[in-house]
Parts: sequence; structure tokens; C-alpha cells
Amino acid sequence: MMGWVSQGVRKMNVWKKAMAAVLAMSAGEALAAQTPEPLEVALGDVSLNKVSFLIAADAGIFAKNGLNVRQYITPGAAEVARNSGVVVPPEFVKADIGSAAIAIGGGSPMIYRAANANGPIRILIATTEYHIRDHIIAAPSIKTVADLKGKRLGYSVPGAVTHVGALGFARKMGWTPGKDIVLVGGGNALKPLQDGKEDALMGAGMLFAKAKELKYNDVIDLTAYDIPVAGSSILAERGWLGSHRDMAARFVKSAIEADALMKTNRSAFDAALVKWFNIKDKPTQDAMYREALEIPRKPYPAVEGVKFTFEIYDSAAMRKFKPEDFYDRSFVESLDKSGFIDGLYK
Repeated sequence: MMGWVSQGVRKMNVWKKAMAAVLAMSAGEALAAQTPEPLEVALGDVSLNKVSFLIAADAGIFAKNGLNVRQYITPGAAEVARNSGVVVPPEFVKADIGSAAIAIGGGSPMIYRAANANGPIRILIATTEYHIRDHIIAAPSIKTVADLKGKRLGYSVPGAVTHVGALGFARKMGWTPGKDIVLVGGGNALKPLQDGKEDALMGAGMLFAKAKELKYNDVIDLTAYDIPVAGSSILAERGWLGSHRDMAARFVKSAIEADALMKTNRSAFDAALVKWFNIKDKPTQDAMYREALEIPRKPYPAVEGVKFTFEIYDSAAMRKFKPEDFYDRSFVESLDKSGFIDGLYK
């Protein structure tokens, strides 16, 4: 009898030690989970579509989801912004950011570069821009869309969202680029227009918000032309995504939560513009906020925009890939089906 008791006590002690080890391990894992994982993010250019990511950092949303996110734009993007009157604080500018695990930028240009310039292959896991929403900003002498025929229209670089928009606009008008309208690279800023190097430009929210102030004409909102594009997106490097799906999911969740905060808390939006882009002008802030409210609540990847990119840049290089190689709907779909996104607006 005593032997059985002793044996039972020994077993109980072994069980207690085992449970203590499990509990200690669980506590360690919990502590590790509370330590945000580092993640570098390349913001690309300075644009309205980046503001929600900045708010996610400022409001602690990334940290709440276990991410220590460091976000930067490139010196080139900062220079383009400076040419349009927007000064980005130097601590948010970094040259070596092209290899970041996540980039915030146009899906169409990424696909173009991957096919034509051996650029990194990234997967669209969320998109906030499905159609060209740029405006055409023009010199005072150009007052209508018809006045643009035969003129010089500025865009950034081949494959960029502004280039897709310019080509799509010319197609809608039945104009041949180089004949009926001249497309000018490196021209998506106000300075080339001010210097007389172009007659008009493809401008995003920040540019057309400042156009009236600078006495330029906001000729047309291209949203009405329904030109598909894989615009501003969360782009995850393909190799990294394969082994970091949980981090990617937390980043998408954070971005969607921050977008909801941006739309429901105007002061958070204005504070981000001041801190990150030094935009303090109230009329400019108001114009940008109106545009921000148009960003979709459920940012599924822009499948039609990806397909249009393949169509408009059709070539042997592009045909090495398929549209399906460049997007993954599962991250937004999971948050949508769970009710998380709808819950942010109740």
C-alpha cells in the first residue's frame, strides 16, 4: 500500500514538474508575443494613399498587432514631393529600402518592372485604388479636355500608375500617343509645369489639392473614365510572404483598422499630414480628406487592374507571367468574412 502511495506521489511530482514547464513555456511565448516583431516598409512616393499607414504607426495600431514597423520613403520620392511644395522630414527618408519585405505602392508598376526590368516580384495582398483617380492639372490656357489635344501631358515613369492613366486616357479619347498627345516622362510634379516643360500633368490628391492655390486648372477628374489600374497596394515580397503569412495578415489588419480610424477621426488625419508631410494648409488638408473618404473599406486586391496592366503593356516579357501570379485575396477575405471590417464602422 505504501509503495503504491509513494509511486503515486512520484507520478504526481513528475506531472507537476511537467505542467510547470508547460506553463513556463506558455508564459515565455506570451511574453514573446507581446514583443513587436520588426518590419521595414517602403512607402514609395508621397501620396494620399500612404496616410493610413502613417496613422497606424502614430496611433499604436501596428504595435497592438505585434509589429514594430519602420516606414520610409526614398530620397527620389522626397525630391518629387519637394518639387510640388511638400517637405518630408529627413528622418522618414531612407535610400536603401527597395528590399523591404513590404512595399506600399502601385501594383501595376511593380508588375511592369518585374516583367521588363527584372524587378522584385511582389504579391498584391490589398489594394486601395482600383481605377485611375488622378486629375489632369493644366496651365491656365487649357480649360477643357479638348484643349489637351496636341499638348504635352506629364507622367512619372513607364509602367507607373500615372503612365497607365495617361495611356488609358488617350485610349478613351481615341488619341494616339506621340501624335495626338505627347506623353512626358518625369513630369508628375508641379515644377515641370511651372518651368514650361509640359502643358499638363497627371496629378494625385496632393497635387490637385494645391492646384487651385497655384492658379492652375483642374481640367478633369479621371475617375469618370473608369480606367482600371492596380493602384496603391500592400505588396509583399514573394519569398518573404511564403514564410511570414501571419505577419502579413497582421499588417493588413492594422492597415484596415487605421483606415477606419482615419475616416472617423479627422484630427488623426490632419496630425499625420503635419508630422510626416509638413502639410499645414487647411484648404489642402480639407481637399485631401475628401479624397481619403473615397478609399474602399474592404481593400481586396485589384484583379481587374492587374489584368488591364497585362493588356496595355502586352509583350513577350509580360507573357512570361500570368495575372494570377501577382495577387492573393485571402488576407482581406478572411477579415471580411469574420466581420472584423464591418465592426470597425459600427
